[in-house]
Amino acid sequence: MKLKLTPSTLEKMEKIVDEAGYILRYERGTFQSGYCILESKKVVVLNKFLQIEGRINTLIDLIPTLQINPDQLTEESRKIYEEVTAKTEFDSHAA
Repeated sequence: MKLKLTPSTLEKMEKIVDEAGYILRYERGTFQSGYCILESKKVVVLNKFLQIEGRINTLIDLIPTLQINPDQLTEESRKIYEEVTAKTEFDSHAA
């Protein structure tokens, strides 16, 4: 399954972050990578000027780096989480 770059997909990705106990905020700032993680406070800040495609791609890069317990996620979120993390593992092995 390929993730579509739609507002619905963005909402599903945001839901994973939320269900994992992180606060997701969109702010302005100088983010070289498009995001910033305040791990001790479980806050993720994304560049608010990113378009939907950029937000989704940033979350795809970001989610595997967060401390997420898949058991905390709903079934729908877990499926997307597993897809995102499997894609990341594949990409790192292919490099």
